[in-house]
Amino acid sequence: MAAAGDRLESARIRAVAAVDDYAAELRRVEGARLGEGLIETRALKDRVEAVFAEGLRRFDQSGEYAADGAIDLVAWLRAKCKLSGGAAAERVGIARQLQHLPQTSQAFATGELGYQHVAVLARTAEHLGAAIVRKAEGSLLALADTMDPGQFTGVAKNFEHRIDAQAALTEANRAHQRRYLTISEPLDGIVRIDGLLDVEAGALVRNAVNAGLPPARDDDRTPGQRRADRLVELCQPRVVVGSADGAGPRPHLIIRTTVDTLIGAAGSPGAELDGGVIIPAETVRRIACDAAISRIIGKGELDAELTRASRSTPPATRRALAARDRGCVAEHCNRPPQWTDTHHVKHWIDDGPTTMSNLILLCRPHHRKVHEGGWGLQRLTTGRWALIRPLPRSRSA
Repeated sequence: MAAAGDRLESARIRAVAAVDDYAAELRRVEGARLGEGLIETRALKDRVEAVFAEGLRRFDQSGEYAADGAIDLVAWLRAKCKLSGGAAAERVGIARQLQHLPQTSQAFATGELGYQHVAVLARTAEHLGAAIVRKAEGSLLALADTMDPGQFTGVAKNFEHRIDAQAALTEANRAHQRRYLTISEPLDGIVRIDGLLDVEAGALVRNAVNAGLPPARDDDRTPGQRRADRLVELCQPRVVVGSADGAGPRPHLIIRTTVDTLIGAAGSPGAELDGGVIIPAETVRRIACDAAISRIIGKGELDAELTRASRSTPPATRRALAARDRGCVAEHCNRPPQWTDTHHVKHWIDDGPTTMSNLILLCRPHHRKVHEGGWGLQRLTTGRWALIRPLPRSRSA
Protein backbone atom coordinates (compact mmCIF):
# COMPACT_ATOMS: atom_id res chain seq x y z
CA MET A 1 0.00 0.00 0.00
CA ALA A 2 2.89 2.34 0.77
CA ALA A 3 4.29 1.89 -2.74
CA ALA A 4 0.86 2.50 -4.26
CA GLY A 5 0.49 5.61 -2.12
CA ASP A 6 3.89 6.86 -3.28
CA ARG A 7 2.95 6.31 -6.92
CA LEU A 8 -0.31 8.21 -6.40
CA GLU A 9 1.55 11.14 -4.85
CA SER A 10 4.07 11.11 -7.69
CA ALA A 11 1.24 11.12 -10.23
CA ARG A 12 -0.44 14.00 -8.39
CA ILE A 13 2.76 16.05 -8.50
CA ARG A 14 3.08 15.45 -12.25
CA ALA A 15 -0.58 16.37 -12.77
CA VAL A 16 -0.16 19.65 -10.84
CA ALA A 17 2.94 20.46 -12.88
CA ALA A 18 1.00 19.72 -16.08
CA VAL A 19 -1.82 22.03 -14.98
CA ASP A 20 0.70 24.80 -14.24
CA ASP A 21 2.26 24.30 -17.66
CA TYR A 22 -1.18 24.34 -19.33
CA ALA A 23 -2.13 27.54 -17.48
CA ALA A 24 1.07 29.22 -18.61
CA GLU A 25 0.40 28.30 -22.24
CA LEU A 26 -3.24 29.43 -21.98
CA ARG A 27 -2.03 32.88 -20.87
CA ARG A 28 -0.03 33.21 -24.09
CA VAL A 29 -2.97 32.86 -26.50
CA GLU A 30 -5.68 35.34 -27.48
CA GLY A 31 -8.80 35.59 -29.58
CA ALA A 32 -10.34 32.47 -31.09
CA ARG A 33 -7.54 30.22 -29.80
CA LEU A 34 -8.21 31.44 -26.26
CA GLY A 35 -11.86 30.51 -26.70
CA GLU A 36 -10.87 27.05 -27.87
CA GLY A 37 -8.56 26.78 -24.86
CA LEU A 38 -11.40 27.62 -22.49
CA ILE A 39 -13.55 24.89 -24.05
CA GLU A 40 -10.68 22.44 -23.67
CA THR A 41 -10.19 23.55 -20.05
CA ARG A 42 -13.80 22.74 -19.23
CA ALA A 43 -13.41 19.33 -20.89
CA LEU A 44 -10.35 18.66 -18.73
CA LYS A 45 -12.31 19.63 -15.62
CA ASP A 46 -15.07 17.18 -16.58
CA ARG A 47 -12.48 14.41 -17.00
CA VAL A 48 -11.20 15.15 -13.49
CA GLU A 49 -14.79 15.05 -12.18
CA ALA A 50 -15.16 11.59 -13.75
CA VAL A 51 -12.02 10.42 -11.95
CA PHE A 52 -13.35 11.90 -8.72
CA ALA A 53 -16.73 10.15 -9.15
CA GLU A 54 -15.11 6.75 -9.72
CA GLY A 55 -12.91 7.16 -6.67
CA LEU A 56 -15.78 8.47 -4.58
CA ARG A 57 -17.84 5.37 -5.44
CA ARG A 58 -15.09 3.07 -4.13
CA PHE A 59 -14.53 5.28 -1.05
CA ASP A 60 -18.27 5.19 -0.34
CA GLN A 61 -18.31 1.40 -0.52
CA SER A 62 -15.29 1.14 1.82
CA GLY A 63 -16.94 3.20 4.56
CA GLU A 64 -13.55 4.79 5.34
CA TYR A 65 -15.14 8.21 5.85
CA ALA A 66 -16.36 6.95 9.24
CA ALA A 67 -12.74 6.63 10.36
CA ASP A 68 -12.53 10.43 10.29
CA GLY A 69 -15.61 10.67 12.52
CA ALA A 70 -17.97 11.73 9.71
CA ILE A 71 -21.54 10.53 10.08
CA ASP A 72 -21.90 10.09 6.31
CA LEU A 73 -20.09 10.67 3.05
CA VAL A 74 -21.72 14.06 2.41
CA ALA A 75 -20.48 15.37 5.77
CA TRP A 76 -16.99 14.05 4.97
CA LEU A 77 -16.94 15.83 1.59
CA ARG A 78 -18.08 19.09 3.17
CA ALA A 79 -15.31 18.97 5.76
CA LYS A 80 -12.45 17.48 3.75
CA CYS A 81 -13.10 18.68 0.20
CA LYS A 82 -14.58 22.08 1.13
CA LEU A 83 -17.82 21.47 -0.79
CA SER A 84 -21.24 22.91 0.03
CA GLY A 85 -23.89 20.48 1.22
CA GLY A 86 -25.68 20.62 -2.13
CA ALA A 87 -22.50 20.09 -4.18
CA ALA A 88 -21.43 17.21 -1.93
CA ALA A 89 -24.84 15.49 -2.12
CA GLU A 90 -24.87 15.86 -5.91
CA ARG A 91 -21.48 14.16 -6.27
CA VAL A 92 -22.46 11.34 -3.94
CA GLY A 93 -25.61 10.80 -6.01
CA ILE A 94 -23.59 10.72 -9.22
CA ALA A 95 -21.06 8.26 -7.80
CA ARG A 96 -23.78 5.89 -6.60
CA GLN A 97 -25.82 5.96 -9.81
CA LEU A 98 -22.96 5.66 -12.32
CA GLN A 99 -22.22 2.09 -11.33
CA HIS A 100 -25.72 1.19 -12.60
CA LEU A 101 -25.44 3.27 -15.81
CA PRO A 102 -22.58 1.77 -17.80
CA GLN A 103 -23.00 3.81 -20.98
CA THR A 104 -23.16 7.06 -19.03
CA SER A 105 -20.15 6.07 -16.95
CA GLN A 106 -18.13 5.26 -20.07
CA ALA A 107 -19.10 8.51 -21.84
CA PHE A 108 -18.19 10.49 -18.72
CA ALA A 109 -14.80 8.77 -18.34
CA THR A 110 -13.83 9.38 -21.97
CA GLY A 111 -14.92 13.02 -21.98
CA GLU A 112 -17.86 12.53 -24.36
CA LEU A 113 -20.32 13.64 -21.66
CA GLY A 114 -19.92 16.63 -19.34
CA TYR A 115 -20.44 16.74 -15.60
CA GLN A 116 -23.71 18.68 -15.67
CA HIS A 117 -25.31 16.25 -18.14
CA VAL A 118 -24.22 13.37 -15.91
CA ALA A 119 -25.76 15.11 -12.89
CA VAL A 120 -29.10 15.34 -14.73
CA LEU A 121 -29.05 11.64 -15.59
CA ALA A 122 -28.08 10.69 -12.03
CA ARG A 123 -30.99 12.68 -10.59
CA THR A 124 -33.35 11.02 -13.04
CA ALA A 125 -32.06 7.60 -11.99
CA GLU A 126 -32.57 8.53 -8.33
CA HIS A 127 -36.18 9.49 -9.02
CA LEU A 128 -37.16 6.61 -11.32
CA GLY A 129 -34.65 3.90 -10.54
CA ALA A 130 -31.49 3.18 -12.49
CA ALA A 131 -33.01 0.15 -14.24
CA ILE A 132 -35.61 2.32 -15.99
CA VAL A 133 -33.05 4.91 -17.07
CA ARG A 134 -30.69 2.16 -18.26
CA LYS A 135 -33.35 0.94 -20.72
CA ALA A 136 -33.43 4.38 -22.36
CA GLU A 137 -29.79 5.24 -21.72
CA GLY A 138 -28.69 5.19 -25.35
CA SER A 139 -31.41 7.53 -26.59
CA LEU A 140 -30.97 9.88 -23.63
CA LEU A 141 -27.22 10.09 -24.25
CA ALA A 142 -27.83 10.84 -27.92
CA LEU A 143 -30.07 13.76 -26.93
CA ALA A 144 -27.56 14.96 -24.34
CA ASP A 145 -24.94 15.21 -27.08
CA THR A 146 -27.09 17.77 -28.94
CA MET A 147 -28.25 19.91 -26.00
CA ASP A 148 -26.90 22.15 -23.29
CA PRO A 149 -27.59 21.01 -19.69
CA GLY A 150 -30.60 23.30 -19.31
CA GLN A 151 -32.31 21.91 -22.40
CA PHE A 152 -31.41 18.36 -21.40
CA THR A 153 -32.95 18.90 -17.96
CA GLY A 154 -36.28 19.56 -19.68
CA VAL A 155 -35.94 16.33 -21.68
CA ALA A 156 -35.12 14.35 -18.54
CA LYS A 157 -38.05 15.87 -16.64
CA ASN A 158 -40.44 15.01 -19.46
CA PHE A 159 -39.05 11.46 -19.40
CA GLU A 160 -39.84 11.29 -15.67
CA HIS A 161 -43.40 12.53 -16.26
CA ARG A 162 -44.00 9.94 -18.97
CA ILE A 163 -42.64 7.06 -16.88
CA ASP A 164 -44.00 7.97 -13.43
CA ALA A 165 -46.21 11.05 -13.27
CA GLN A 166 -47.00 10.43 -9.59
CA ALA A 167 -43.33 10.42 -8.63
CA ALA A 168 -42.78 13.64 -10.58
CA LEU A 169 -45.76 15.21 -8.80
CA THR A 170 -44.40 14.06 -5.42
CA GLU A 171 -41.09 15.72 -6.22
CA ALA A 172 -42.86 18.95 -7.20
CA ASN A 173 -44.84 18.90 -3.95
CA ARG A 174 -41.63 18.32 -2.01
CA ALA A 175 -40.09 21.34 -3.73
CA HIS A 176 -43.17 23.41 -2.84
CA GLN A 177 -42.78 22.44 0.83
CA ARG A 178 -39.25 23.86 0.83
CA ARG A 179 -40.46 27.38 0.03
CA TYR A 180 -39.62 30.18 2.45
CA LEU A 181 -38.96 33.89 2.55
CA THR A 182 -36.95 35.77 5.17
CA ILE A 183 -36.55 39.52 5.46
CA SER A 184 -33.83 40.48 7.93
CA GLU A 185 -33.80 43.40 10.33
CA PRO A 186 -31.91 46.46 9.00
CA LEU A 187 -28.15 46.29 9.54
CA ASP A 188 -25.94 49.18 8.42
CA GLY A 189 -28.79 50.44 6.24
CA ILE A 190 -29.26 47.11 4.43
CA VAL A 191 -32.14 44.62 4.62
CA ARG A 192 -31.36 41.14 3.30
CA ILE A 193 -34.08 39.18 1.48
CA ASP A 194 -33.55 35.46 1.07
CA GLY A 195 -35.82 32.59 0.08
CA LEU A 196 -36.76 29.64 -2.09
CA LEU A 197 -39.77 29.28 -4.43
CA ASP A 198 -41.09 26.38 -6.46
CA VAL A 199 -40.81 26.73 -10.23
CA GLU A 200 -44.35 28.05 -10.74
CA ALA A 201 -44.02 30.77 -8.12
CA GLY A 202 -40.51 31.56 -9.32
CA ALA A 203 -41.74 32.02 -12.88
CA LEU A 204 -44.53 34.34 -11.72
CA VAL A 205 -42.13 36.51 -9.71
CA ARG A 206 -39.56 36.56 -12.51
CA ASN A 207 -42.18 37.51 -15.11
CA ALA A 208 -43.62 40.25 -12.89
CA VAL A 209 -40.20 41.74 -12.21
CA ASN A 210 -38.86 41.47 -15.75
CA ALA A 211 -42.06 42.68 -17.43
CA GLY A 212 -41.69 46.21 -16.12
CA LEU A 213 -37.94 46.66 -16.40
CA PRO A 214 -37.07 49.84 -18.32
CA PRO A 215 -34.54 49.66 -21.16
CA ALA A 216 -30.97 49.37 -19.91
CA ARG A 217 -29.77 52.10 -22.28
CA ASP A 218 -28.61 55.22 -20.40
CA ASP A 219 -29.22 53.47 -17.08
CA ASP A 220 -26.14 53.24 -14.87
CA ARG A 221 -27.72 50.68 -12.50
CA THR A 222 -26.55 47.08 -12.57
CA PRO A 223 -29.10 44.44 -13.69
CA GLY A 224 -29.41 43.34 -10.06
CA GLN A 225 -30.11 46.89 -8.91
CA ARG A 226 -32.74 47.35 -11.61
CA ARG A 227 -34.52 44.15 -10.53
CA ALA A 228 -34.35 45.18 -6.88
CA ASP A 229 -35.91 48.57 -7.68
CA ARG A 230 -38.61 46.92 -9.78
CA LEU A 231 -39.53 44.53 -6.94
CA VAL A 232 -40.00 47.48 -4.59
CA GLU A 233 -42.22 49.19 -7.19
CA LEU A 234 -44.40 46.09 -7.41
CA CYS A 235 -44.89 46.13 -3.65
CA GLN A 236 -46.16 49.71 -3.63
CA PRO A 237 -49.99 50.10 -3.69
CA ARG A 238 -51.42 50.87 -7.12
CA VAL A 239 -55.06 51.29 -8.01
CA VAL A 240 -54.63 50.02 -11.57
CA VAL A 241 -53.74 46.44 -10.62
CA GLY A 242 -56.23 43.97 -9.21
CA SER A 243 -59.20 44.68 -7.00
CA ALA A 244 -60.74 43.54 -3.75
CA ASP A 245 -62.81 40.90 -5.55
CA GLY A 246 -59.87 39.55 -7.58
CA ALA A 247 -61.55 40.43 -10.89
CA GLY A 248 -58.76 42.68 -12.16
CA PRO A 249 -55.83 41.82 -14.42
CA ARG A 250 -54.00 38.63 -13.44
CA PRO A 251 -50.25 37.96 -13.62
CA HIS A 252 -49.27 36.30 -16.90
CA LEU A 253 -47.70 32.84 -16.85
CA ILE A 254 -47.24 31.12 -20.20
CA ILE A 255 -47.45 27.32 -20.12
CA ARG A 256 -47.00 25.01 -23.11
CA THR A 257 -48.82 21.73 -22.79
CA THR A 258 -50.76 19.08 -24.68
CA VAL A 259 -54.40 18.06 -24.65
CA ASP A 260 -53.35 14.69 -23.20
CA THR A 261 -51.72 16.48 -20.26
CA LEU A 262 -54.81 18.61 -19.67
CA ILE A 263 -57.11 15.59 -19.55
CA GLY A 264 -54.69 13.64 -17.34
CA ALA A 265 -54.08 10.83 -19.83
CA ALA A 266 -51.67 8.13 -18.68
CA GLY A 267 -48.15 8.57 -20.02
CA SER A 268 -48.69 12.21 -20.98
CA PRO A 269 -45.74 14.59 -20.60
CA GLY A 270 -45.44 17.41 -18.13
CA ALA A 271 -45.91 21.00 -19.22
CA GLU A 272 -43.25 23.58 -19.95
CA LEU A 273 -42.96 27.02 -18.39
CA ASP A 274 -41.11 29.82 -20.13
CA GLY A 275 -37.45 28.99 -19.72
CA GLY A 276 -37.97 25.26 -20.20
CA VAL A 277 -38.86 24.21 -16.65
CA ILE A 278 -41.18 21.17 -16.61
CA ILE A 279 -44.12 21.09 -14.17
CA PRO A 280 -46.51 18.21 -13.34
CA ALA A 281 -49.75 17.66 -15.22
CA GLU A 282 -51.86 18.23 -12.11
CA THR A 283 -50.22 21.63 -11.59
CA VAL A 284 -51.27 22.51 -15.14
CA ARG A 285 -54.84 21.41 -14.43
CA ARG A 286 -54.95 23.63 -11.32
CA ILE A 287 -53.67 26.67 -13.20
CA ALA A 288 -56.04 25.89 -16.08
CA CYS A 289 -59.05 26.28 -13.76
CA ASP A 290 -58.88 30.02 -14.42
CA ALA A 291 -56.77 30.67 -17.50
CA ALA A 292 -57.11 31.48 -21.17
CA ILE A 293 -55.79 28.95 -23.67
CA SER A 294 -54.61 29.08 -27.27
CA ARG A 295 -54.73 25.92 -29.33
CA ILE A 296 -52.00 25.71 -31.95
CA ILE A 297 -52.39 23.03 -34.62
CA GLY A 298 -49.29 22.38 -36.73
CA LYS A 299 -49.06 20.20 -39.85
CA GLY A 300 -45.52 20.73 -40.97
CA GLU A 301 -46.08 24.45 -40.71
CA LEU A 302 -48.47 26.43 -38.54
CA ASP A 303 -51.90 26.11 -40.15
CA ALA A 304 -54.09 27.87 -37.65
CA GLU A 305 -54.27 29.35 -34.23
CA LEU A 306 -57.62 29.11 -32.47
CA THR A 307 -58.23 31.11 -29.32
CA ARG A 308 -60.79 29.80 -26.87
CA ALA A 309 -60.92 31.77 -23.65
CA SER A 310 -64.18 30.44 -22.21
CA ARG A 311 -62.15 28.58 -19.59
CA SER A 312 -61.04 31.89 -18.08
CA THR A 313 -63.51 33.41 -15.63
CA PRO A 314 -64.96 36.67 -17.02
CA PRO A 315 -64.58 39.70 -14.70
CA ALA A 316 -68.34 39.94 -14.10
CA THR A 317 -68.52 36.27 -13.06
CA ARG A 318 -65.47 36.69 -10.88
CA ARG A 319 -67.11 39.62 -9.07
CA ALA A 320 -70.27 37.57 -8.57
CA LEU A 321 -68.18 34.72 -7.14
CA ALA A 322 -66.48 37.11 -4.72
CA ALA A 323 -69.88 38.37 -3.57
CA ARG A 324 -71.22 34.83 -3.15
CA ASP A 325 -68.20 33.03 -1.64
CA ARG A 326 -66.64 35.97 0.24
CA GLY A 327 -63.23 34.33 -0.20
CA CYS A 328 -61.82 30.80 -0.09
CA VAL A 329 -64.69 28.34 0.48
CA ALA A 330 -62.54 25.67 2.15
CA GLU A 331 -63.81 24.89 5.63
CA HIS A 332 -62.12 27.00 8.32
CA CYS A 333 -60.31 29.20 5.74
CA ASN A 334 -60.73 32.98 5.86
CA ARG A 335 -58.53 34.18 3.00
CA PRO A 336 -60.22 37.06 1.09
CA PRO A 337 -61.22 36.97 -2.60
CA GLN A 338 -58.09 38.73 -3.85
CA TRP A 339 -56.03 35.81 -2.50
CA THR A 340 -58.03 33.14 -4.35
CA ASP A 341 -58.13 31.29 -7.68
CA THR A 342 -61.30 30.29 -9.49
CA HIS A 343 -61.71 26.50 -9.38
CA HIS A 344 -63.90 24.41 -11.67
CA VAL A 345 -65.63 21.79 -9.49
CA LYS A 346 -66.01 19.68 -12.63
CA HIS A 347 -62.84 20.40 -14.56
CA TRP A 348 -63.16 22.46 -17.72
CA ILE A 349 -61.35 19.84 -19.79
CA ASP A 350 -63.93 17.29 -18.58
CA ASP A 351 -66.73 19.48 -20.01
CA GLY A 352 -67.22 21.42 -16.79
CA PRO A 353 -68.78 24.81 -17.69
CA THR A 354 -67.41 28.18 -16.63
CA THR A 355 -70.61 29.09 -14.85
CA MET A 356 -71.45 30.08 -11.29
CA SER A 357 -72.90 26.66 -10.47
CA ASN A 358 -69.58 24.97 -11.33
CA LEU A 359 -67.20 27.55 -9.89
CA ILE A 360 -65.86 28.16 -6.39
CA LEU A 361 -63.06 30.26 -4.95
CA LEU A 362 -60.07 28.51 -3.40
CA CYS A 363 -56.94 30.11 -2.01
CA ARG A 364 -53.64 28.97 -3.52
CA PRO A 365 -52.73 26.49 -0.71
CA HIS A 366 -56.16 24.81 -0.83
CA HIS A 367 -56.17 24.87 -4.64
CA ARG A 368 -52.84 23.01 -4.57
CA LYS A 369 -54.26 20.44 -2.15
CA VAL A 370 -57.15 19.68 -4.51
CA HIS A 371 -54.97 19.31 -7.59
CA GLU A 372 -51.38 18.37 -6.72
CA GLY A 373 -52.33 16.91 -3.34
CA GLY A 374 -55.22 14.81 -4.66
CA TRP A 375 -57.69 15.97 -1.96
CA GLY A 376 -61.39 15.69 -2.66
CA LEU A 377 -64.12 18.32 -2.17
CA GLN A 378 -67.47 17.81 -0.45
CA ARG A 379 -70.07 20.51 -0.13
CA LEU A 380 -71.38 21.14 3.37
CA THR A 381 -74.83 22.32 4.41
CA THR A 382 -73.22 25.60 5.53
CA GLY A 383 -72.24 26.37 1.95
CA ARG A 384 -68.59 25.79 2.72
CA TRP A 385 -66.58 22.90 1.27
CA ALA A 386 -64.78 20.21 3.24
CA LEU A 387 -61.48 18.89 1.92
CA ILE A 388 -61.34 15.10 1.97
CA ARG A 389 -57.91 13.64 2.64
CA PRO A 390 -56.75 11.34 -0.20
CA LEU A 391 -56.51 7.62 0.50
CA PRO A 392 -52.94 6.44 1.07
CA ARG A 393 -51.39 4.78 -1.96
CA SER A 394 -50.73 1.07 -1.60
CA ARG A 395 -47.09 -0.05 -1.70
CA SER A 396 -47.76 -1.94 -4.90
CA ALA A 397 -49.20 1.10 -6.67
